[in-house]
Amino acid sequence: MSMTTSSTSSSQYVTAFFDSREEADAAVERIVDEGIARGDIRIVEGAGASAGVAPERDRGFFEALGDFFMPDEDRHSYAEGLRRGGYLVSLPTTAANRDRVIDILDDEGTVNMEEREESWRSEGWSGTASGGVSGYDAGLATTGATSGAATGTAAYAASGEVQDHDGTIEVVEENLRVGKRDVSHGRVRVRSYVVEEAVNQNIDLHSERVDVQRRAVDRPAAGVDAFRDRTIELEETAEEAVISKEARVVEEIDLNRTVEDRTETVSDTVRRTEVEIEDERAGASRLAGETTSARAETEEERLAALRRR
Repeated sequence: MSMTTSSTSSSQYVTAFFDSREEADAAVERIVDEGIARGDIRIVEGAGASAGVAPERDRGFFEALGDFFMPDEDRHSYAEGLRRGGYLVSLPTTAANRDRVIDILDDEGTVNMEEREESWRSEGWSGTASGGVSGYDAGLATTGATSGAATGTAAYAASGEVQDHDGTIEVVEENLRVGKRDVSHGRVRVRSYVVEEAVNQNIDLHSERVDVQRRAVDRPAAGVDAFRDRTIELEETAEEAVISKEARVVEEIDLNRTVEDRTETVSDTVRRTEVEIEDERAGASRLAGETTSARAETEEERLAALRRR
């Protein structure tokens, strides 16, 4: 399967990538003929839709896919394809039409993204946005470079000096969001076709032949009926082969899906911002990097203590 299948709580989406608008439109028309509403089908145009698109729009392509529920690595791959001028087609499917939709997208020339990614990597692409900056980091880098309101630790890291004015530092935590996608492990196709072959079989045939023999003799004719009319008749017979054919089923081949559900533990790392507050008035410093859950537990303990009083 040269495409991405993703799930939400209510729908399952199929996303495919095409090199040309003609291929994408052809796939959409066939899918509409299958009964899927045209309004449910989304087409995202890449850089080829408008000439002169600069590489700085890489982050724009990544953000354009922000509401597509798919892993970030797939989003980066599709964003790179859009930057190179491709087209993305995405639509919701059901269990009844999903296989048919995938077949149509394959028939119309959807790109094998795994092969395409290998080709891009051989050209220096890192698997993220251009220049090796991930979509998340690209957003932070752009904000830090263009915004004049960065203060506190962020401003210090950017400029190397402390800004002496009021400001706000945002404490950021990443949440792990796990989705699903279908990965093709290959197809099994059983096709029947007719072949002809010559066969030989021996059979014994019986035949009877009539021989006529004439010989000269010289003897008296006996009886008074020697001159009556007489007829003697023999029939020649012969067996010949008669061919008839009978079709018989000699083997059955069943092709069925075996469905298996499993639970897999997905492990990854998430980041959070910790803030160190240095209070020069008291000459002490403390770490204020509690997580939201820790702060909630502290609040619950304080309320419990008040109730005990």
